[in-house]
Amino acid sequence: MTTFDNRERGFENKFALEQENEFKAGARRNRLLGQWAAGLMGLEGDHIAEYAQAVVKSDFELPGDEDVLRKVFEDLKGSGVGVSEGEVRMKMAELLALARDQLKNGI
Repeated sequence: MTTFDNRERGFENKFALEQENEFKAGARRNRLLGQWAAGLMGLEGDHIAEYAQAVVKSDFELPGDEDVLRKVFEDLKGSGVGVSEGEVRMKMAELLALARDQLKNGI
């Protein structure tokens, strides 16, 4: 195997690892977002974990984050919580940074 082949394989492995970490961060962000929204809706006990899991699952409907945003925003609105779509987007960005940091630090 040539040096070029080794270098190419290294880049492929790095890319795969970065993609896996980003997937994990997105799933963790969605769980955290679900927990946050559940708190705003007044859910308690096992209902918080159940709602957070539903938010995680909602991410598999469509590519991107719009399906998660739509679910959480509509659920909050339906529960009478006065939160804007922009506030949910900002919370998603904040929690994604937190999730990446947690994964980076092994939390």
